[in-house]
Amino acid sequence: MTPSTENKSFNTSLASFISTVSNPPLVAIPVFLVINYTLLYNGNWAWFSFLSIFFVSILPIITSSLWILRNNLEVDMPRREDRIYPLLLVILSYVVGVIVLFAAGAPSLTSALMVCYLNNTLIVLLFSLFWKISIHAMGIAGPATALIYLFGWPGLAFSLVVPLVVWSRLHLKRHTPAQLITGTTLGYLLTALQLYLLLGF
Repeated sequence: MTPSTENKSFNTSLASFISTVSNPPLVAIPVFLVINYTLLYNGNWAWFSFLSIFFVSILPIITSSLWILRNNLEVDMPRREDRIYPLLLVILSYVVGVIVLFAAGAPSLTSALMVCYLNNTLIVLLFSLFWKISIHAMGIAGPATALIYLFGWPGLAFSLVVPLVVWSRLHLKRHTPAQLITGTTLGYLLTALQLYLLLGF
């Protein structure tokens, strides 16, 4: 194996790793933990973290995985049309999550971010009817916006991960530059707009 081949193999392995760990349901776990702990460090942060993570991560992962196995699909669902039904299942989980979090009296940012997940995924679903927008890019930019809202300038640190995610998806040829740029831009802008409308500055 030549140095050039070894380098390509390493880059592909690294891109696959980044792509796997930056799957939106997985990214949501530490984000909701940080938000809830920061806002409720001396309160019921663990309970609200469980509720958040169950509806934004655990339930979507279970339902999507069952659908993928049942239909013998690739985990990454590279074909645009394969996304439709899993996205509908995820949206249903988010709808219930929004209702539960508001009813349980979760922190306003926690509930608002769940609303963002719901609405952003609806946008992804609409795009997926005719174009393969990047879910990974949108799913990393949205939470990054919430952390900026919570922490201010220090919250920008999480955004350092965004270029890595974009590179990984591009390197693996899962998306075009336009699909990645659109996903990233909408992830930031839509989440910022919703947080502003729901919570103000």
